[in-house]
Amino acid sequence: MDRPADIGSTLIYTLPLCNLIVLVQDHLAFLYRRRPTLQSWAIYLGLVFILGVLGVAVVNVIEFHLRRLPGQTLWQFLASGWKLPLIATMIVGVSTELYKRTRERLEARNRELQRTIEQEAAEREQHGQELQQAREIQESLLPKQIPQIPGFEIDGAWEPARVVGGDYYDVIKLSETKLGICIADVVGKSVSAALLMANVQASIRAFAGESTSPANLCSRVNSVLCSSITPGKFVTLFYGVLDATTRTFSYTNAGHLLPKLIRRNGKTEELVDGGAVLGVFPGWKYEDFLVKLEAGDRLLLYTDGITEAEPPGGEEFGEQRLVSSARKYSAASAAELKSALLLDVKEFCNSQFRDDATLIVISAVPGLYDRERELVATARI
Repeated sequence: MDRPADIGSTLIYTLPLCNLIVLVQDHLAFLYRRRPTLQSWAIYLGLVFILGVLGVAVVNVIEFHLRRLPGQTLWQFLASGWKLPLIATMIVGVSTELYKRTRERLEARNRELQRTIEQEAAEREQHGQELQQAREIQESLLPKQIPQIPGFEIDGAWEPARVVGGDYYDVIKLSETKLGICIADVVGKSVSAALLMANVQASIRAFAGESTSPANLCSRVNSVLCSSITPGKFVTLFYGVLDATTRTFSYTNAGHLLPKLIRRNGKTEELVDGGAVLGVFPGWKYEDFLVKLEAGDRLLLYTDGITEAEPPGGEEFGEQRLVSSARKYSAASAAELKSALLLDVKEFCNSQFRDDATLIVISAVPGLYDRERELVATARI
């Protein structure tokens, strides 16, 4: 039987046992670390057992000489006192090694997690900077100052649903009395849509001219896109030429939403004529159409981000609300009407646009050529 343990014996055994474990873990770890798990544990337990036997033997010899028990030899003393210290050594060794390995794994995972978080934060920051740069480039493609011609007021606005978007509008001065006006919507969102939008903008700017009809421009832009656009992508485009001399608007609609023409008397018309979207049908033949604009008439060009705006769980803003809102501001200028309509849409959807929202307002007002016609009519009378 083992000897009864007392406090002194426990202290005597505890200190060397702990030192043995520390010795193995700090100085002999190279013998078993970085090996397969089972092999590592086998070597470790073997080391702890060997050193434990030696340590218990040394401590027992020391204790034997200190205690001087009568009638008991050294071998008898060793045989009665080795079990408990050795078992304690193995238990302490396994426990401390498990704790140390678990702590090291957790620390390694924490370091890896910290590196991952820092890397992702750096990537997000870089991505955010790139998106901001892309937005600045995209904004630079939009008209900084909208040109005007006598007898009309034109204003526009662009509200991307994300940092960058796929909507585009432009007002191009073709001559002193003519403007090229376009609005486009690229399928999709984010950077890919913005890049395609930039391609559309460059093509329109390259082909637009006083002698270029809307149908011809759409055909040429369509040819460019069909040869370069990726599968599944397409562009809707509405392009028209506003003529101050004749007070007419010639246009071609390539799959875009139907513009709303609100006459001076409050009646609403849709410019229903049009053709296919751009970038899908290489041989599509587009046609020109013409509408007369009189003083007091207002023409609304927009993308689906306006009409499809909706509050969470609610219905869409819709075309009817757009027309009704426009009628409320019958005395407003083009700039005032644009701002009022956008405010109505933002209030309706809590400024949470699902898609890019773009709006162009064309208001026909009494101009120089109207006064000239009135003078001519008066002279005839």
